[in-house]
Amino acid sequence: MTVYVYAITGAGHPCRLDGLSGVGADPSGVRTVTADALRAVVSDVREELRPKRRDLTAHQEVQDRLMADGTALPLRFGYTAPDDDAVRAVLEDRGQEYLAILERLDGSAEFHLRVAQAEESLLREILEESREARELNDAIIHGDPDPRAKLALGEFVAQEVASRRTARAEAVVNALAPSAREHEVLTPSGDDLLSVSFLVAEAEREAFLAKEAELAAAADDGVEFRLTGPLPPYSFV
Repeated sequence: MTVYVYAITGAGHPCRLDGLSGVGADPSGVRTVTADALRAVVSDVREELRPKRRDLTAHQEVQDRLMADGTALPLRFGYTAPDDDAVRAVLEDRGQEYLAILERLDGSAEFHLRVAQAEESLLREILEESREARELNDAIIHGDPDPRAKLALGEFVAQEVASRRTARAEAVVNALAPSAREHEVLTPSGDDLLSVSFLVAEAEREAFLAKEAELAAAADDGVEFRLTGPLPPYSFV
């Protein structure tokens, strides 16, 4: 039987696991494996796991319960070990490393922020604010036969889009970083110009949330802030 691993905590964590069901088609109860100053939170599984909604929810419920009572080193969905002895051996072998991470995460949670601006909104902004872009656009609209006009406008707009996205993203990160212990900038997708995770201590949470709300309220039309959290600090493990 395989052992599924949810998280690692210090031995002093209360690990209130009563009533929690583990992952898997025939879920077992959630329990702990202890080695010296560490505990692994685990359950038994009988089959190969796939990220089904029910299992993802069970995984998250364990993380939420642990976070409510203290600091935990959360593992992403899918970590397994052959048996309890294998889990215990890893805790013993990497104990100092895990204790250092737990100390770094102590009293903190992750907040993930995405900032987006639709391309149409950004292009409109560039045309309104850039004389060069307007002149090139007007020339094309009025039938300028020179094919270089369209090429020049395309290159100019592409540079402006990249520059404005970078500047806006850096400004948001710089404004929020003082209220966080750490931050991790991720690769944005779609209309997102920023995807970033912040590790925020409980003592700084109010200041962090207030600053994020201030930035969102002051954002230009078409700019959308999407904040998620508090989350298990996956990005900082």
